[in-house]
Amino acid sequence: MISMIKNWVDRYLSDPQMVVLVLMLITGLLSILYLGEMLMPVFVSIVIAYLLDGLVVRLQQFKIPRLACVIIVFVLFLSAMVILVVWLLPQISKQIIQFLRQLPDMLSTGQKQLMHLPEKYPEFISKAQVDQIFEMGNSAAAAFAKRAVSLSVASVYTLVTLVVYLVLVPFLVFFFLKDKEIIIGWMLRFRPSDMGLTRSVWHDVNRQVSNYVRGKGWEILIIWGLSFAVFKFLDLNYTLLLSLFTGLSVIFPYIGVTVMFFPVGLIAFFQWGVEPKALWAVASYGFIQIFDGQILAPLLLSEVVNLHPVAIIIAVLFFGGIWGVWGLFFAIPLATLVNVLLRIWLDKYEGSGRKGDSPAGPENP
Repeated sequence: MISMIKNWVDRYLSDPQMVVLVLMLITGLLSILYLGEMLMPVFVSIVIAYLLDGLVVRLQQFKIPRLACVIIVFVLFLSAMVILVVWLLPQISKQIIQFLRQLPDMLSTGQKQLMHLPEKYPEFISKAQVDQIFEMGNSAAAAFAKRAVSLSVASVYTLVTLVVYLVLVPFLVFFFLKDKEIIIGWMLRFRPSDMGLTRSVWHDVNRQVSNYVRGKGWEILIIWGLSFAVFKFLDLNYTLLLSLFTGLSVIFPYIGVTVMFFPVGLIAFFQWGVEPKALWAVASYGFIQIFDGQILAPLLLSEVVNLHPVAIIIAVLFFGGIWGVWGLFFAIPLATLVNVLLRIWLDKYEGSGRKGDSPAGPENP
């Protein structure tokens, strides 16, 4: 057993390049785990700067100086933040407050609708099942109220954190974009001399992740706009809130679609009861998800995410369990990194193993 482990280590971890790559990954992981809360604005700024740098590079292709490209992209970023803070967040907050105020009336209406279901459809639902639904609803409402109280207590801390992010993040993003070469050059001074494997992994991951993020960004905007148009046409309550979260749900593969089905269905039920219009709202949401899964996502993300659905679900559950919402958000890029590492690792060593194990040809006379 010991000799087998020793042979495995000698075969796969004897290469200095592989050791360097593993040490860099472990260092990055430990930095995020132990310094993540303290340096979260820095990490957020790095991610945003990485995403915006793609736009800067595209503008540079038109022979525009990098500083001018950085200023243009940064102004667009600030404009988006102003729209987010000044218009979108107040609208979302307004709809959330409106929803919380109307929640008792909605629950009362829902109870009345449910009480009539055994009379209308006795073959599908009984009074005992309705009573069980009431018990589940009451316990869920109590848990929600307790959670709302805890959130209100922590709202002051959240507000202070938001102000810090609004000040620090744009400042850091600008300098990460402007001084990208200087910062990277300073960090490369500490690199080992032989980093061929690390460069290969970085280029592969960077290509796949940048294409994935670009495609996913367009997917969010299209699904958000389509959902808003459909819900507005149906006159569904909380259209902006539901359409926004429907668009954002595409970030979380498979899980987001399922989770968003419940608020759309419940709000439609509370608004119209068991009526055709409520069924139309649920069916429309289903058609939007079919369009996204069968047409839009393959069109935008074809050959970008070469991951099996089981691997995607495992990645979402695993990284979401470790880092919460951020883990859910970065589950696919992190899974892509793991996939690239395994592929390069196996190609490098299995290929060399097969080459070394191949039978020798006949000797030349």
